[in-house]
Amino acid sequence: MTDALKRLSDEGVAIWLDDLSRTRITSGNLAELIDQSHVVGVTTNPSIFQKAISQGHGYDQQLTDLATRKVTVDEAIRMITTADVRDAADILRPVFDSTDGQDGRVSIEVDPRLAHHTAATVAEAKQLAWLVDRPNTLIKIPATKAGLPAITEVIGKGISVNVTLIFSLERYREVMDAYLAGLEKAKAAGLDLSKIHSVASFFVSRVDSEIDKRLDAVGTDEAKALKGKAALANARLAYQAFEEVFSSDRWATLDKAHANKQRPLWASTGVKDPAYKDTLYVDDLVAPGTVNTMPEATLEATADHGQITGNTIAGTYEQARAELDAVEKLGVSYDDVVQLLEDEGVEKFEAAWIDLLNSTEAELKRLAPSEG
Repeated sequence: MTDALKRLSDEGVAIWLDDLSRTRITSGNLAELIDQSHVVGVTTNPSIFQKAISQGHGYDQQLTDLATRKVTVDEAIRMITTADVRDAADILRPVFDSTDGQDGRVSIEVDPRLAHHTAATVAEAKQLAWLVDRPNTLIKIPATKAGLPAITEVIGKGISVNVTLIFSLERYREVMDAYLAGLEKAKAAGLDLSKIHSVASFFVSRVDSEIDKRLDAVGTDEAKALKGKAALANARLAYQAFEEVFSSDRWATLDKAHANKQRPLWASTGVKDPAYKDTLYVDDLVAPGTVNTMPEATLEATADHGQITGNTIAGTYEQARAELDAVEKLGVSYDDVVQLLEDEGVEKFEAAWIDLLNSTEAELKRLAPSEG
């Protein structure tokens, strides 16, 4: 083991775990990761909960109770997932208190089937915040076109948000704009801006997966030389956009009202291509004021052999722009790639939600008491 996780934390990168389960909570594993691996937050998504509920027997008692009450499968899922998030939030509460609310946070996602419905997303976010009832919760809202006004509305009500499924630089700027608009609404309503937090989840590895596939199809030496570069370039230019927006006059006004910056969060940081080093999207995306949410395998790989050498984003913007331009010149359309990834991202989470519904329904039937 190295001190890579400590070094990463010392560089101003908040380490969050991209996983949660009842077993991880009850076994003491989550508390151990906080204590020993510098983990200061947790993110969840429909895929994570589907996997957790379909494996093992950690949920049997609660599922039995829910089956006895004859609740709907949708209600059962919300009772189960919010219970996990509430318990994880309690475990992380000391981190939340010691960081003045910046970290120690647990994210829970709105039903992804609502991703293209603004009013329903807002209603669901309010319901989730009420159900979990912990100040260190982040409600995840996807960065779809319908999600943008929902982000503004929810932030305006004083609910902290994790904006998810961001792939493009243009959409990221729209997300930051939606956040600032929400803070302005909250300020006009007399809310305490210091209590409102947000992260913007910028997805990394999927960008390489899609662009690399297209570069392989081009097949030239020039195309092959650009493989594995687009995702880092995209994320680094996102950090440049973050620096610009949060040094603007508009931000300065909110800053005076004690608002918090919306931190960039590097998501999808597990490497998909075995040809790349398994800590690529950690080692090469180090900058202050960021979050890196890692699956456990990436967390362990970083602890074991991560190469944390200081800020690896500063001074890279010109090269990053040149690399994305070079990809575009080879006929690989950036706009087409990022739109495809957003569409696929929503579809994948919707599919995971359907799987979650089906597996939970099967468990409710299995554990339902006999009539009589």
